[in-house]
Amino acid sequence: MLSMYEYQKSSRFFAQTADDIKDFAATELAELGACDISPVFRGIYFNADKAALYRINYSARLISRVLAPILTFKCHSTDQLYKKAKQINWSDFLSTGNTFALFSNVSDSKINNSYYASLCIKDAIVDSFREMTGKRPDVNAKDPDLWINLFITRNKAVISLDTSGGPLHKRGYRKDSLAAPMQETVAAVIIRYTEWDGSVPLYDPMCGSGTLLIEAMLYYCKIPSGFLRKTFGFEFLPDFDKKLWRELRKDCDRRKTRLPKGLISGSDISSQAVKSARSNVNNIPEGKNISINNLDFNRANGLENGVIVTNPPYGIRMGDKEELGSLYKSMGDFLKQKCKGSTAYIYFGEREFIKKIGLNPAWKKPLMSGGLDGRLVKYEMF
Repeated sequence: MLSMYEYQKSSRFFAQTADDIKDFAATELAELGACDISPVFRGIYFNADKAALYRINYSARLISRVLAPILTFKCHSTDQLYKKAKQINWSDFLSTGNTFALFSNVSDSKINNSYYASLCIKDAIVDSFREMTGKRPDVNAKDPDLWINLFITRNKAVISLDTSGGPLHKRGYRKDSLAAPMQETVAAVIIRYTEWDGSVPLYDPMCGSGTLLIEAMLYYCKIPSGFLRKTFGFEFLPDFDKKLWRELRKDCDRRKTRLPKGLISGSDISSQAVKSARSNVNNIPEGKNISINNLDFNRANGLENGVIVTNPPYGIRMGDKEELGSLYKSMGDFLKQKCKGSTAYIYFGEREFIKKIGLNPAWKKPLMSGGLDGRLVKYEMF
């Protein structure tokens, strides 16, 4: 059995994040205490002590999960994968009363089936417990106590534990959502792009279920992104420091600030969307100070000298692209006529609609969302 695991020797971890927001994510990791940061394809390697690891999982807004490698080895067969996985003392991480799940990714290797590779790890875990105790922990693919990751590329395998305990973008506030809601990490990076600091009001004229409004509030109020999560994966690490985690969480929570009424507001023509948004914002402290109205933006007063941020409907959400051209033209007219002195940041899930809005962009940034190769576009109103 292994006496010490890889992450304990190196203090090095891997944060999964989308490639088009990697620069922002690297900056955020540094702000939260990471060092020796090295962005790579689909993620970022970094070093962190226990406090930084806990803080990153609790507060990071732009990464999806943090993996702690426990064993890296050359792997050319499933037999070899099973034997190496069985060398791990799984009772360091699990008991027979816990549940676990695996997610695997294999490429350019002799093992070319991710599902079968996961089964090998599962069998190694189950067999090791049965040999020691006669019992085994159960697999729970939807909501396990512990997520285990296997990554194999060019016949090199890495077995890691998910210190996040599931995707970090699932903040826990979104109880109600509409079709094709924006992922929380995408909304969070849009707020970072705006450089909004609360010195002027922020308004979303097509707020949907309120994700952009909530991420803006979390950022302004310094509310940790994981404040609604009940557990984290790092609590299952053998060297977990419960006292440090309790003190660090209290320190992060003490930094929270109040949200002034009127600073963040939104509206939507859909009464269902407004109901959903109000339900979601009420799941968060300070959410009651976000104003959300059931209103067609064409009839709204607009916002001068502020920040407009929105994710308008697009074909995949609406189902009828022909109707959308006039919607985007109306949005352009609204910005020109009722939002003088403001800066608008509009996310286009489908780029063909950018030309429909009738405004000259200050810049365009590529931003994937829900499998769409979208663009975040900045407009300055004079």
